[in-house]
Amino acid sequence: MAGMGSRELLVETMSELMWERGYADTSPRDVRERSGVGQGSMYHHFATKRDLAVAALERNVADLLPAAFEFDGPGDPMARIEAYLMRPRDALKGCKVGRMTQDRQVREDPVLLAPVARAFAQVHLSWVKVLREAVAAGELRSDLDPERLAHTLMAVLQGGYVLAIARQDPGPFDDARAGALDLLRAAAPSTPNGKNDKRE
Repeated sequence: MAGMGSRELLVETMSELMWERGYADTSPRDVRERSGVGQGSMYHHFATKRDLAVAALERNVADLLPAAFEFDGPGDPMARIEAYLMRPRDALKGCKVGRMTQDRQVREDPVLLAPVARAFAQVHLSWVKVLREAVAAGELRSDLDPERLAHTLMAVLQGGYVLAIARQDPGPFDDARAGALDLLRAAAPSTPNGKNDKRE
């Protein structure tokens, strides 16, 4: 965190603490102690803990979204889907954004929940786009609903984090995403380009 201004340092620290402990269990004092930023400077930048939390949530969302935009990268759609599903993640820390839905104070505050909801909406759109491309490329069957499948795959990742944390073992997370990939491969057309009418 060297070279950061005090505002950036506060946001980064709040972001980490919310990921580790949640919003309710993070106090302004915790943020000051970890960041080394004084009280006067903190309240100069953020009038309330909630203001700081909103900035930290925006930061966590900004960290999450570039990964989803990898869907727009090179390679065929299924290769991009596989790369996204299997990229390294710290399963035992959970999702920076998904973690916030488990915090009652975040869930009950529309201002705090909004960046979380927006992040998932944007990731969902990225999933739908790449799944539609996979259908168009004949890599997935044309009778699949990309909207529904996008929610399924997002749920597999979020649920995988929960299972891994419960067991304190990344294995269930890795199994869940590998299993999702198995199911996607099983959903490929039985012949290229989805022409199932010609049986061998």
